[in-house]
Amino acid sequence: MEFLRPQTWTEALSAKADDVDAVPIQGGTDVMVEMNFDVHRPGALLDLNPVTELADWEQLPDGTLRVGAGVPYVRIIVELGDRLPGIAQASRTVGSPQIRNRGTVGGNLGGASPAGDLHAPLLAAGAVVEVESAARGTRMIPATEFYVGVKRNSCAPDELIRAFHVRPAAGPQYFSKIGTRNAMVIAVCSFSIALFPEQQRVGTGLGSAAPTPRRAYAAEEFLAGELDWSGPLDDRIAARFGELVSEAASPIDDVRGTAQYRKHALAVMAKRTLGWSWKELGDNGKAA
Repeated sequence: MEFLRPQTWTEALSAKADDVDAVPIQGGTDVMVEMNFDVHRPGALLDLNPVTELADWEQLPDGTLRVGAGVPYVRIIVELGDRLPGIAQASRTVGSPQIRNRGTVGGNLGGASPAGDLHAPLLAAGAVVEVESAARGTRMIPATEFYVGVKRNSCAPDELIRAFHVRPAAGPQYFSKIGTRNAMVIAVCSFSIALFPEQQRVGTGLGSAAPTPRRAYAAEEFLAGELDWSGPLDDRIAARFGELVSEAASPIDDVRGTAQYRKHALAVMAKRTLGWSWKELGDNGKAA
């Protein structure tokens, strides 16, 4: 097995172009596990740790946050938790402290597992993924178009993930996850919600509930048409929202849970996270 260690982003793109089958590695929290269990043994590893361009974040002139693919979960929690609360909440549920210090959103995106914790809040917040190749330059891919199959994303063979772009939270955001225990667990299913009060719309994200992470569009449209943004949350609206989120899922039976259980759990999580978000929205209004 070859071990490629570029020192700059330009060198990384060149190495990927020369060997499109080389597997990028940053934290290694997924890649090394698959290698240890002989699930996948690539011919070459492309170590991106020396590439400093991936290891930081910035706020662009239009206010959008651009977060490098190599920024670990722990820094998202500490440095961006106030601006990206849904993504930070999901980051807190990833593995152990050691994993959160090594793992990255870029790795989560690259693996594109339906159970990846960060996919749901990225979808709910309307994130865009920045990818690049040496031959064609940069592409911006909305998160809704990024996932194309089980553990498959829309990157071309010679492209690398450079960053994700997302606006700071315009309203409450929440992430909820069900697992077989409280910590260091792969999600049986997960759900994320983001409120956009000024636009009077809602974003959603479902994880471990279909072949790919996805949004619940019908549930979003229902809330946009039914919510009274200046009044209390109607329990019937919240319940119907949960039902529509459940209907958006197409889960399977596996060792972690049945499809029926996942659909029920999604309905419960959707209703609860909407309630939490609505309470936070109301409390902030009272404080203002």
